[in-house]
Amino acid sequence: MQIKSMNSGLHIALAAERLGNFFGLPITNTLLSAWLVMAILIITAIIVGRNPKLIPGKVQTAFEALFEFVLDYMEQTLGSRQLALRFFPLILTIFLFIFTSNMLDYFPLFGSIGIYQGGVLVPLFRPVNTDLNVTLALAIIVFLVIEISGILALGFLKYASKFVNLRTGAMGLVVGLLEIIGNLARLVSFSFRLFGNIFAGEVLIAVISSFLPYLLPVPLMLFETFVGLLQAAIFALLTLVFIKLAIMEPHGEEAHSH
Repeated sequence: MQIKSMNSGLHIALAAERLGNFFGLPITNTLLSAWLVMAILIITAIIVGRNPKLIPGKVQTAFEALFEFVLDYMEQTLGSRQLALRFFPLILTIFLFIFTSNMLDYFPLFGSIGIYQGGVLVPLFRPVNTDLNVTLALAIIVFLVIEISGILALGFLKYASKFVNLRTGAMGLVVGLLEIIGNLARLVSFSFRLFGNIFAGEVLIAVISSFLPYLLPVPLMLFETFVGLLQAAIFALLTLVFIKLAIMEPHGEEAHSH
């Protein structure tokens, strides 16, 4: 879907624009943005972790404080330091990738440099999370991690008993069916929540900037920056919570053990 305004030149595309092909694979502007985000994170990790000092500087101290805070919170949630260390790279990577992607949206590089296709300027870089393909890919990764973690922690049969438990009769089958639907619904909720919030913010800022360029864009950008941070935190926290639920003993097993 595209929205154009003849007077203001406003152009909004729902799908990511294709810039070209590489060995038959489409290269979109959101893909370029994702590569840029990954490059920033990798370079930052190399710089920060290259020469750790016994007496850390300000940058190292800030990262160590962030990591320790996240690790302590994960330990409290999962109830195990070992589990927290196991899932720490995933949770923090998800947060940093989404947060960095959202923060880069407001750099001048985004939306100002591009190529003309059909008389319309197609930006080389577009906010990563305004592409449903990206948010759905993140949701699929998280979904697989959650399910595989539950199977590895409990075993296939015990984990499956959360969904199919013949000992509890018809009610157990109904509850199990609802659990299956709820698990599958995470793919939709994870992907569309992130995509919807970020894309809606981009459209709002684009429209306001087109009609009131000197009044409202800056406050809205500040608000959307907060929303970007919030969405990154929500995605990471929900991943952590669902992992916790997946590795927990089934209710019947818990009651039996007590």
